[in-house]
Amino acid sequence: MGAMFRGEEVVLTQLFLPTAAAYTCVSQLGELGLVEFRDLNASVSAFQRRFVVDVRRCEELEKTFTFLQEEVRRASLVLPVPEGRLPAPPPRDLLQIQEETERLGQELRDVRGNQQALRAQLHQLQLHAAVLSQGHGPPAEASQPEGLSERVPLLHSSGGPHQNLRVNFVAGAVEPHKAAALERLLWRACRGFLIASFLEVEQPLEDPVTGEPATWMTFLISYWGEQIGQKIRKITDCFHCHVFPFEEQEAARRGVLQQLHQQSEELREVLGETERFLSQVLDRVQRLLPPWQVQIRKMKAVYLVLNQCSVSATHKCLIAEAWCPTRDLPTLQRALQESSNEVGVSAVAHSIPCRDMPPTLIRTNRFTASFQGIVDAYGVSSYREVNPAPYTIITFPFLFAVMFGDVGHGLLMFLFALAMVLAEDRPAVKAAQNEIWQTFFGGRYLLLLMGLFSVYTGFVYNECFSRATTIFPSGWSVASMVNQSGWSDAYLAQHPLLTLDPNVTGVFRGPYPFGIDPIWSLADNHLSFLNSFKMKMSVVLGVIHMTFGVVLGVFNHVHFGQYHRLLLEFLPQLIFLLGLFGYLVFMVTYKWLCITVAKAASAPSILIHFINMFLFSQSPTNQQLYHGQEAVQSTLVVLALVMVPILLLGTPLYLRWQHLRRHRRHPPRQPSGTQQDEDKAGLLESDGPMSVNGWGSDEEKAGSSGAEEHNEFIFSEVFMHQAIHTIEFCLGCISNTASYLRLWALSLAHAQLSEVLWAMVMRVGLREGRELGVAALVLVPVFAAFAVLTVAILLVMEGLSAFLHALRLHWVEFQNKFYLGTGYRLNPFTFAREEE
Repeated sequence: MGAMFRGEEVVLTQLFLPTAAAYTCVSQLGELGLVEFRDLNASVSAFQRRFVVDVRRCEELEKTFTFLQEEVRRASLVLPVPEGRLPAPPPRDLLQIQEETERLGQELRDVRGNQQALRAQLHQLQLHAAVLSQGHGPPAEASQPEGLSERVPLLHSSGGPHQNLRVNFVAGAVEPHKAAALERLLWRACRGFLIASFLEVEQPLEDPVTGEPATWMTFLISYWGEQIGQKIRKITDCFHCHVFPFEEQEAARRGVLQQLHQQSEELREVLGETERFLSQVLDRVQRLLPPWQVQIRKMKAVYLVLNQCSVSATHKCLIAEAWCPTRDLPTLQRALQESSNEVGVSAVAHSIPCRDMPPTLIRTNRFTASFQGIVDAYGVSSYREVNPAPYTIITFPFLFAVMFGDVGHGLLMFLFALAMVLAEDRPAVKAAQNEIWQTFFGGRYLLLLMGLFSVYTGFVYNECFSRATTIFPSGWSVASMVNQSGWSDAYLAQHPLLTLDPNVTGVFRGPYPFGIDPIWSLADNHLSFLNSFKMKMSVVLGVIHMTFGVVLGVFNHVHFGQYHRLLLEFLPQLIFLLGLFGYLVFMVTYKWLCITVAKAASAPSILIHFINMFLFSQSPTNQQLYHGQEAVQSTLVVLALVMVPILLLGTPLYLRWQHLRRHRRHPPRQPSGTQQDEDKAGLLESDGPMSVNGWGSDEEKAGSSGAEEHNEFIFSEVFMHQAIHTIEFCLGCISNTASYLRLWALSLAHAQLSEVLWAMVMRVGLREGRELGVAALVLVPVFAAFAVLTVAILLVMEGLSAFLHALRLHWVEFQNKFYLGTGYRLNPFTFAREEE
């Protein structure tokens, strides 16, 4: 819990890695995931670094892996997940993996090429056979009248230039969507000097590229004249038609067709053998590729880290700098020693001082990850400042439930989240790729608490799908009200809802044990009662929430040694907030506890008192809550106004006084070699109270200690910074308090929307049928519609609205009282991402 309350202490470590064991050491650190390396070669181009050749070799292998992976997917196969933890391979194994990968890739290319060529040949043979078997040819000679043939003209010409022309044929196949255009173009280009016949292939043929069945149109064109033939060939080439030779004689065509069938069978046998060999190659790829991918990614990551290291003057070791949590330093040293034992020289790690802000490390688990994500979405906490996440675990679901309070709706949300929690270890649930599902699954514990708290506030509001439940006996006696009110039967018949008046003798018998009395759901003044209750409750919760945020700032001031802020910032802020808005909560509580039922009609207005408090006036028609109220209010306002200049000038003047005192003690001296050496020695020997880094989150410490203690102090910048914070806090107290009224507004909106949905859907269905059979038939679709609308509108839309408003209350109204959120997260070098 301590690490969750505040980020862990992180130090900058310097690693001396022997050149022969540098790869092994970095690989072991990647397995542990302890440190985040800093780039010591930021000014060096990526192409000029020491291990750029090794990185390129890994990238080339990754390209080959991508090709192999696509081939496996093309074959509708799935790569298995590697079993166990695979270490980064030694550099000597890279050549073996590269050779084997290239050999597999070349085999796949050759086999795929042969397969494509064989499929294309088989497709051509099938198209040729389809053209010959479609019945395009001229009639057989046996069926012709005696003495006539296809070469004997019906009319004998008397001679001329065209008397020796003979009929020729062009046969082929074209895609169906091109057939009509081809026929039109042939007719227009050849001016009708041809006869074209188009027929669709009876059975679809497999496409050689996609493997999908495709239909084709076969055609046979009869023409005469060489020029017409040239036009036809050019047109068919433009349409990418498959043209085949066409024998004039029927017997010749049968012979060719038989030969085509024989060649097709031979090709199918060869293609089958090719595909079997391809399957064997893909099996090897399936077995070898997954571990290779993981190993090469790890190897590339190691070389990228080694490229961030600098080389020692003797070229015998590599020097690296890394951020490491203090608690993990022994583990780091032990891992380096184990990794470098083989070379005989042990790797060394030691902490070094640093003026840079260290990264923030907050360890999370399944439960706290979603709540920490809410905080980090606003901004990663600065180094070692208070982390709001532990408190968000309670406050976020509670504020959400205040706006979403309903037993039924909260129970549905709780059960949905509980189902995800119980199934969180199933591989199918983790591997789901749907983004919406991943969002819900990542926040399953958040949804669980949101639903649980909504059930609690639903019992407080006494609402279950907008219906009140009678768990305990009511504290109201309606009989006493009826006996003393003089209501007639006609009045009761015309008014289904009656106004509850506690100022009647014998009506109110005592408070309801828990939550709101269910009799209020039958009252005419139900909405006005809840309106007043929820509005005041929202203000009370808001002031408590903001006050808690101001109090949390104390932990930051004490931790970073900024004790002056306790008197100059925390105390004025607390007095300002509680003197104005804490007093408002006091008036609300006092009125609840001290104003009796008999005085309710003439009870003073809190809102008018609060307005008069700032105007230093008193309304004659609004009586005081207690004796001496005006003096108390005036004192609180004056005290709050006095706190504003303290907030504005206190910290800047204190820092200026501190700077002048330091300046008198240590006057500036001219820089010299001796002074620089002393500054360096002081820097190395400094041991701050917080960490070896000597860094605190106090913004005024930058440039005012250590080697930079003589930097110029700019009072205007400090004053402007403090003025912005003062204005933000003082005006924010007003706007933030009003912002918490969204709890009241959304709670009423959710209750009224639930009431409308019940009245317009379920109540209509319940009134439709009085008989058992009719009611059953009517209620089935009615309940289905009610369930769908409840989930879609009240759970999803209203739940998302309440979630966003609760998020805003935490980011703006709560966290800005103490949380900077200007840090950056520690991203350790780890192989965990490479193994996913």
